[in-house]
Amino acid sequence: MTRHAPPTDAPLYEGLADGPPGGRAWWLKTSDGVRIRIAAWVPAGATTTVVLLPGRTEFVEKYGRAAADLAQRGYATLTVDWRGQGLADRALADPMTGHVLHFDEYQRDLDAVLAAATTLGLPDPAHLLSHSMGGAIALRALMRGLPFRTAVFSAPMWGIRIAPALRPVALALAGASGATGLAHHYAPGTFPVSYVATAPFAGNVLTTDPEMFDWMKVQVAAVPAFGLGGPSLGWLHAALTECRRLAARPSPRVPALTFLGLTERVVPIPPIHARMRRWPGGRLIEVPGAEHEVIMEGPAMRAAFFDAATAFFAAHPGEVAS
Repeated sequence: MTRHAPPTDAPLYEGLADGPPGGRAWWLKTSDGVRIRIAAWVPAGATTTVVLLPGRTEFVEKYGRAAADLAQRGYATLTVDWRGQGLADRALADPMTGHVLHFDEYQRDLDAVLAAATTLGLPDPAHLLSHSMGGAIALRALMRGLPFRTAVFSAPMWGIRIAPALRPVALALAGASGATGLAHHYAPGTFPVSYVATAPFAGNVLTTDPEMFDWMKVQVAAVPAFGLGGPSLGWLHAALTECRRLAARPSPRVPALTFLGLTERVVPIPPIHARMRRWPGGRLIEVPGAEHEVIMEGPAMRAAFFDAATAFFAAHPGEVAS
């Protein structure tokens, strides 16, 4: 078993997170020496922790409100700044580039998160909640046999959406990036700017709720280090490879619930439908009017999401599926 260094205190911007009282953050070192950050909110009386895996570009404070929603329903929350985003170590001299060379790197992050949950004595981390890129990481974790009783996915990244005009050159460049030394370059059509910091609300691909969109903008404006631009060619190659490998494997025997906004424009929809059709005990909920981030939609949609998710958790309180 890999040994991990003990967690050490890290900053948590509680005013920006808008989470429940008592949130804390810690630095962790992964097995390959990368410093990442985790945060936990543990309400009084909570006996179970939801391990929340964010998407690309995200950071722990963005899920403070989700932690509050879960706390109201009796659950603790543990979430993470993946390597290369939030306040975690960034691999390249240009910190705005989202970069890994293999998605196994994220599994090392998750292993460190789960080891810290034990070290910190957090309530039983039994349930997995993931968004977008976190959905690919979560699916791999379940296929590895990590001990979760259930999995809830929000717009999981089980494929990569590339504009048709850019697809041939993007695929060619990504495939050759390692051999050509271009892995650190931005993927075609992406730039060193944060989407949420620069996009107007009108026409945005994340949420239909203006207050939530403004809140996300405030977070990145207040702490510019949270910002992240486009992915590198190395990340794109790694993501395409991981999605292809995941698609070739059967679904794990873990009850799963997936939410998908009907106006989704960030991740491709067919791989989600294909996966959920062949997931025993799996269910797909399509959300009319929702964009990519169902968890960040308006109050009514968020309430419906967390009511359904926590009811699903509660319906599977027993042992881990084998």
